[in-house]
Amino acid sequence: MPQLRDTYHAALQHGHVDPDDSALVVGVVRRPSYGIGTYLDRNVPELATPDDLLDEFKSRLDEVGGDDDGPTHDEVWNEVDFGERYRDHLRNPEPRRAMDDLLGELESRDVWLVCYENTDDKRCHRTILKAVLRERAASKRE
Repeated sequence: MPQLRDTYHAALQHGHVDPDDSALVVGVVRRPSYGIGTYLDRNVPELATPDDLLDEFKSRLDEVGGDDDGPTHDEVWNEVDFGERYRDHLRNPEPRRAMDDLLGELESRDVWLVCYENTDDKRCHRTILKAVLRERAASKRE
């Protein structure tokens, strides 16, 4: 049975994960950089963090000196209500269509969601995306 998986760019780059050739490896970043495109079958920017949310998050993290003497990445995440705001973004028509497309792919092959954050260290929007995709898949089965 096909599975929904996720990983980050450096894990692909350094061979820590190796998706099967039949899998669909999908970037969920606004603007691919650092060579991530080399490891992707496609990028779906509609599923990336919206610019306004990402800019606010990064700005606030820079402002408070994130992880040095100030709040950590995850504390700033909570402060800007990142999770709920990203979920709100996914309710828009373009992200919904993109998610439906991925769910269609998932019927016949593994789908890997990829961005830059190592979720062992920091929160990442793709974890929320993965949960929302699973929720949508379950509701379609009902």
